[in-house]
This record gives sequence, structure tokens and C-alpha cells, in this order.
Amino acid sequence: MTSDSRWDHLLTDVGLATLADNGHPYGAVEHGAIGWRDGRITFAGPLADLPAAPDALAHHVRSLPGTWITPGLVDCHTHLVFGGERAREFEQRLEGVSYEAIARAGGGIVSSVRATRVASEDELLAQSLPRARALLADGVTTLEIKSGYGLEPDAERRMLRVARRIGTVLGVDVRTSFLGLHALPPDYADRRGDYVSLVCDAMLPSLAGEGLVDAVDAFCEGIGFSPAETERLFAKARSLGLPVKLHAEQLSDLGGAALVARYDGLSADHLEWTSDDGVRAMAAAGTVAVLLPGAYYALRDTRPPPIDAFRAHGVAMAVATDLNPGTSPLLSLRLAMNMACTLFRLTPEEALRGATQHAARALDLHDRGTLAVGQRADLAVWNIRHLAELCYWIGGPLLRETWIAGERRPA
Repeated sequence: MTSDSRWDHLLTDVGLATLADNGHPYGAVEHGAIGWRDGRITFAGPLADLPAAPDALAHHVRSLPGTWITPGLVDCHTHLVFGGERAREFEQRLEGVSYEAIARAGGGIVSSVRATRVASEDELLAQSLPRARALLADGVTTLEIKSGYGLEPDAERRMLRVARRIGTVLGVDVRTSFLGLHALPPDYADRRGDYVSLVCDAMLPSLAGEGLVDAVDAFCEGIGFSPAETERLFAKARSLGLPVKLHAEQLSDLGGAALVARYDGLSADHLEWTSDDGVRAMAAAGTVAVLLPGAYYALRDTRPPPIDAFRAHGVAMAVATDLNPGTSPLLSLRLAMNMACTLFRLTPEEALRGATQHAARALDLHDRGTLAVGQRADLAVWNIRHLAELCYWIGGPLLRETWIAGERRPA
């Protein structure tokens, strides 16, 4: 190799969880190396297969024995931009009050709406950055952030602008989802149809036109919005060329999984009450099942998503934190992976794929989530001896460093 064609970086003497189909669990390469140039992977495989001596191949070479490298983690479902907190509701649930009862009494999402509406953009950013930093400190390199706590044009705009600013400030790729149909705001309590019209006909086109929306989401549930209202939003999203996803079947089965699949949705999320028909529809459409064990844990649910049915029908399963102030105040995607194993009986390999490969697919990102030539150099370097440790340890500092588009971020 000539000096000007050398790779930027090469890490050697590492284990690789490539997640490629190489005949080994995790697509593992035990004595591996990985290199990249201009933010794209140029080599990921056995150390012995390097085409030349390491120093001849890359400008910067490091040996990291005793580490494993995975794709950077992708948190594909968060609500991390919000004002205030809801610790008192946590106490209420422990005292026996249901989530639905709290919501109907003016708590729940609506209480976060009140706190978010009165916060300025800078105040929202200051409150949200520590939550984003916590996720990055545990291996996340790509992050989805939803709106949905503003529920009026200016507040929704502030939330989405803050999400974009988080990406700029932290140097992380942030994908945004417009969640205007999250809850009915109190000021529209007697004008439900007017609010749905505001979201579909005014808010979404305006915010999309400003470049603030990457995807469109809704909460299809008895305490949220009906399938008909959700479908109206999806039709508008389709007309604007925006992909859709859905909070579906968390508390009941309203056919949300099948609905989002009809619109070729990127994902259906939660899914505790999803029927066999919903699973089959997702499989046919290629819609990803996003599992959110943090909410399941916090709400002390007892009905898990139909994991065996997803496996049987080949539905890809992603894992995300659902970081939000009320039902999943979870600041670690790796802990969500542990919960997915212990509560939903995923294997550690399924959980890792769920937080990388399948999570990237749930965001319509096909340039990350695996370690392969041409993929974006988003990497997480872990101080572990076995890949199952990523799900085995309940907390604790395992991350050594991450690389985002080839740029290093120490843990």
C-alpha cells in the first residue's frame, strides 16, 4: 500500500462480533482485526488475513488484546427530550394505582406535556443532554428521539430542534420521529377531531418541511388514538414520503401491528398483546418488532411479547430503552439487553443483534449494525472475555471506547 492509500486506523489482536453469517455464533472472529478509512470499514476479519503488515496498512495501529469489538449500539426508540420528571407516579404505581388510572387523572404523558411546554429550547437541551450522554457512555452510537410531549406546534418544534442539537453537540447520529398522536392534550379534550386534523394537516407537513422529521409515529391504544386516527396520520406521512412506525399492542390488541405493516412500517413497538395475525402481517411486510423491556419492567407487566411467534415467522426483533419520564426511565441500552434476556428469554446473541443490526433496520439505516467492509465505522470496544457478558452483567463499566463514523470517543 502507498502511504496516501493507507487506512486511517487499524485495531488488532481483538475479538470481533461481526454479526455476519460466517458459521459462528455472533459472527465471531476470535483473533481479529478491523480497519477503516474515511469513516468506512475497510477490513473486518481474522488477523492472519490482513493483506500486509499492520504498519504498512494504516496510519494509526493499536493492539487491544483482551477486548471484543461489536457494532456500535443503536437505541431505536427513545423519548429522551422532555421537561421535568415523574418520580411521584413511580410511587403511585407502587401504591397500586394503574398506569391507565394515572393517565386518566391528568398524570402520565399529559404531566410531561405541561413541563415540556413551559421549557425553552435551551432548557430542554440542558435537561436532555445528560440522558443522551448516559446512553452513549454505555455503547450507543446511533440514537432515535421522538417528539410527543409538546402536542402543539411550537413545543413539538422545540423538541425536534433539541433532538437535532443533541446530535450536533455530542457528535452522534440522531434520527427523529414525529409523535404528535401521543396523547390528547387537555386543551383539546372536547375537540378530538380538531386535534387529529391539526397534527395531520398542519403540524406534520410544517415540521417535515423544516427538515425536522425522519419518521412518523403514533400511540395506537385505548388511552391513545384509534386505528382510524392512526391510519389518517399514516396516509399523510405516505403522501410526504415519510416512513412510519407505531406504538402497538402495549396494553390491548387494536390491530396496530397489522396496520403499520400495511403501510410497510419500519417497526411496531411494545407488542405485548400482538396476535398471530399481527405477527404474520409484520413478517410479510418486513416490519421490525421493537421490544421494550424497560416499560414492561417498570409497569410490572406479566404478559411478554410473543417471542416464539416472532422467531417462528422470521420477524426481526430489535431491543431499545424506550427512555421516557414515566414508564421507562432507563439510561442504559445494555441494561435493556439484559432485561430482554431475563424477562423475554432472548438469547444474548439475539439481544446484541437486537441492539445493533435489527435496531439499525428499524431506523431504515442499512450502513451500520454489522462489522463488514463498506459499513460505517461505528464500533464499541468492550473489556470482556465473552460476548455473553454484555447481557450477563447487570450494570457496571464494560465499555472501553466507541468510534462513531471512525472518530474515537473514550468511555
